[in-house]
Amino acid sequence: MANRPLSPHLQIWKWGPNMAVSILHRATGDGLALVGLAVMVWWLGALASGPEAYATFLAIATSPVGWVFMVGLSWAFFSHLCSGLRHFVLDIGAGYELKTNNAWSIVSPLVGIALTVGFWAIVLLR
Repeated sequence: MANRPLSPHLQIWKWGPNMAVSILHRATGDGLALVGLAVMVWWLGALASGPEAYATFLAIATSPVGWVFMVGLSWAFFSHLCSGLRHFVLDIGAGYELKTNNAWSIVSPLVGIALTVGFWAIVLLR
């Protein structure tokens, strides 16, 4: 067998914010697809099943564990949205300069956090 070059792997690449936000984008997408879908199906099923089932859903969703899930899902949504927009800009061919790419990689999750805080401030202060 001939000596063939090995593919670069994580030990070879120097970690940067662009790699972290790319992994975060995948993780938040998976979380939304798995946990978010399960919560949404449960919510719709409780809504269709009547007042007693919906009251059970509300009791669990507004418990401390429920709040963690709901805030976590909204954070995953906003972070995924922001990093998805970042990826969209990269797909059209812009933002590949190293400083620009690193800056947007840092700003993207921070905007996701800010949008989450703003969303819950609106929800809770109404």
